[in-house]
Amino acid sequence: MISPLTAVSPIDGRYHSKTQQLSQYFSEFALIRYRAKVEIEYFIALCNIPLPQLKGIDPACFATLRGIYENFTEADAQRIKDIEAITNHDVKAVEYFLKECFDQLGLQQYKEFIHFGLTSQDINNTATPMSIKDALHDAILPAIGQIIAWLNEHAQLWHDVPMLAKTHGQPASPTRMGKELRVFAYRLEQQLQQLQNVPVSGKFGGATGNFNAHLVTYPDINWIEFANRFLSEQLGIDREQFTTQISNYDNLGAIFDALKRISTILIDLDRDIWLYISMNYFKQKIKAGEVGSSAMPHKVNPIDFENSEGNLGIAISILEHLAHKLPVSRLQRDLTDSTVLRNVGVPFGHFMIATASTLKGLGKLILNADAIETDLQNTWAVVAEAMQTILRREGYPKPYETLKQLTRTNEKIDAQRIAQFVDSLEVSDQVKAQLKAITPHNYTGY
Repeated sequence: MISPLTAVSPIDGRYHSKTQQLSQYFSEFALIRYRAKVEIEYFIALCNIPLPQLKGIDPACFATLRGIYENFTEADAQRIKDIEAITNHDVKAVEYFLKECFDQLGLQQYKEFIHFGLTSQDINNTATPMSIKDALHDAILPAIGQIIAWLNEHAQLWHDVPMLAKTHGQPASPTRMGKELRVFAYRLEQQLQQLQNVPVSGKFGGATGNFNAHLVTYPDINWIEFANRFLSEQLGIDREQFTTQISNYDNLGAIFDALKRISTILIDLDRDIWLYISMNYFKQKIKAGEVGSSAMPHKVNPIDFENSEGNLGIAISILEHLAHKLPVSRLQRDLTDSTVLRNVGVPFGHFMIATASTLKGLGKLILNADAIETDLQNTWAVVAEAMQTILRREGYPKPYETLKQLTRTNEKIDAQRIAQFVDSLEVSDQVKAQLKAITPHNYTGY
């Protein structure tokens, strides 16, 4: 029996508590349930056309039919796996299972309209997009939203905290802690919007995408219109209008690319917070009983951000493969998409581990205002940009070069030296007063 201790993947092992929600969407059980849903909803849609051979069915049975997938059990899934052991075809096993259900419900005369005119990819390429859409809505988007909410809350909380910026790792024009957090919130908001705008679509059109079997059997029915409405109204996804036997996967690729960009932004956030901790701008809350190092008792390591970064790297790698592999298939199809598509839950799992770790790490942060203040006070040279720009305005000769000569030195530049420099300038008292009013604490822009 597989348990968190015996699982090969850490998604289902060490990190099971952070990923177990995804089993509703990406487990073998979940895939079988989604397939059953597509088959049953398709049968009901055929009844509602109605096809002549299905006119005698009592609509009252539809609720019972939907109960098959709504109340789907592990025993049901196991029965399908037992059938698959004989058929060696996973989707056909679902069809045979549903035919057994129809026999039990006294619907034997209608059971040949289960999977009518379809190929397995009409089921797979609707079931998987549905599972991805649900996982995004229920798990992924809320996780991203929690990080954005924390960032925006603390961007406001620390809005007025000036701090030294670092470009190329060197002191640069001051900024504010709140603004720097807002940068990440803004970036995530922008990419989240793009992710939400990507259509979730599926393939539904028979063996090679042309409704051959449907049209030859019922030529008077507009099967394209039927399928468009079925996917939109019953399955909640868009129908791809021109396909081969399989989905074009372009929209899934766009979803994976959007998640890659979000993951990249989160890595950037993880690394910046890690660096702020190393600079002592943040302290971390200490939890009784925790150990930071097996050898050094004093250590409180930023492990949550490191864990997040590592898992996001794995997620990005797999999302990259999914995004560039799935849209490529030989002629009308090959089978490489099938096995690859079964791994969709893997990057989602690593993403959930990462976001949980990032949130945990963010929740431990304590702003160390003293360290931030000390850095600013020790780096008066950063006001040089402001001063040389004002001198440019005043037409002062070679202002950049003048400030460069003052500040590009290994000697300490402090408030007193800046004031002495200002007093030596041949400018008006009003300009001198303006220059002296600039400090590393107030030169922070908007």
